[in-house]
Amino acid sequence: MKIRVVATVGIVAICAAGFVAKQRTAMKDAGVSATPSSALRQLDKPALHQKQPEVVELTRFDGSTQSVQLCQANGGMMLGVECNGCGSTCQEAHWAATRPIPWEVFAQGDYVGPARVQHVPEYALRVNDVVEVVYWFTLEARDEAYRLEVGDEVMVESFSDPSLNRGSLDLGRGLMVQPDGTITTRLLGQVPAAGRTIDELRELLEERYLEFYKVPSITVTPLKTNARLEALRSAIDARFGQGGQLRRVTVTPEGTIQLPGIGSMQANGLSIDEVEREVEERYVHEVGPGVNVTVSLFQRAPTFVYVIGEVANPGQFPLQAPTTPIQALSLAGSWNNGANLREIVVLRRTGDWKLMATKLDLRGALLGKRPCPADEIWLRDADIVIVPKSPILLMDDFINLTFTRGLYGVVPFQGMSINFSKLGSI
Repeated sequence: MKIRVVATVGIVAICAAGFVAKQRTAMKDAGVSATPSSALRQLDKPALHQKQPEVVELTRFDGSTQSVQLCQANGGMMLGVECNGCGSTCQEAHWAATRPIPWEVFAQGDYVGPARVQHVPEYALRVNDVVEVVYWFTLEARDEAYRLEVGDEVMVESFSDPSLNRGSLDLGRGLMVQPDGTITTRLLGQVPAAGRTIDELRELLEERYLEFYKVPSITVTPLKTNARLEALRSAIDARFGQGGQLRRVTVTPEGTIQLPGIGSMQANGLSIDEVEREVEERYVHEVGPGVNVTVSLFQRAPTFVYVIGEVANPGQFPLQAPTTPIQALSLAGSWNNGANLREIVVLRRTGDWKLMATKLDLRGALLGKRPCPADEIWLRDADIVIVPKSPILLMDDFINLTFTRGLYGVVPFQGMSINFSKLGSI
């Protein structure tokens, strides 16, 4: 049996031959009869990406065939253990359960990883989260007539006596509804205007001017309306700051956020959608319809885990992704010799700040003896991971403190010696 390949290493020759056989199999399935170099250009995408058989027939140059298993025909399978993921509630899988499992699912793209399940079903805001509120205003017709409010401006005209005219359409200035809800007119003085429609205000002026004119012929023209809406627009306009009509607010330690026009509102523990609905409802009540907001999480509050004890670099480490105790040890530069890996302690604060603790046995996992450690749990923000000393190291510390630094330091024995030969002659 001769194959025209310089076979320096047998496995390399089989892999190379298998690759040629794979090409020929794809060409055969695609109905292409050409040389390999030109055939690859004729193969369509389904033919190139179809699942290859694990065993193919290798055709030698002498015309004979031989069944060869391709090197990567198993689709990235490797011998290993699949952990059931149920933690301490079910039996732990061990190396004895080794079997072929899918490993390189994306081949060279495995560094990206799969699209895993979301970290939490719904994110709840917490203290120090930064929320971005984007405002947009709708200009839609209302079913009910507009009612004047403080800050609005109107123009009052009389066809009977032009001296009663107040306001200018050209200048865009008129009688402003004052904080007490009135406007100031000639002859009548203060006239209540806030809360009235344009027609209601005109009828009121007509009625009062009848005292001075038989036919007052009063006309009321609105010049500036939606004063509260415009005041809100001016308050949130950040063209010279952040840009656009938006506000970025931080959840305070008391769990609230402050927004212009509605003041303080509770946000801690609420989802983004819940905050958005609450903000819009408050603006409808305080400012009126036409205010719409889009709420988004601009920046999460920083989260940390603390690792202390027998590790190379104890300290505070940011939690940027789901993290386990073994990953936390890696952040701290691994464990020191003499660390008690069987009794690692994790301290945790609950939502109401109560303290709870648990002990973890990670020695088997860190020494490669337990592939699926049930104690490899998920850490939470502000968790404290304590890696204690082993009993031997504790005994060494005891001897060092009691004798080396303690008794020997007080009563030095270096200058004392006993001659046992002389003691024997006594």
